Amino acid sequence: MAKKPVAKTTGVNAAAAAAHVLADPAATKAEKKAAASALTQAHNANETTGKKAATAASQVLADPKSSKAAKTAAASALAQKVKKK
Repeated sequence: MAKKPVAKTTGVNAAAAAAHVLADPAATKAEKKAAASALTQAHNANETTGKKAATAASQVLADPKSSKAAKTAAASALAQKVKKK
């Protein structure tokens, strides 16, 4: 019998970082997309990160100019991406 995957939600610190990114007018489109995905998952374990948001999150993590808050939100969003087997 297959195991049911453990549902993940965005933690308090990552949610605060995501809110900070969304409020920042200097944040890039990719940073905001990753932050929005992470914030959506703050209280809803049924939500997962989609392909476009995961791509944006990867771009944020690879960008040395991205802020710590943006990288925290992006990492949270990627941690909640459904992995294909």
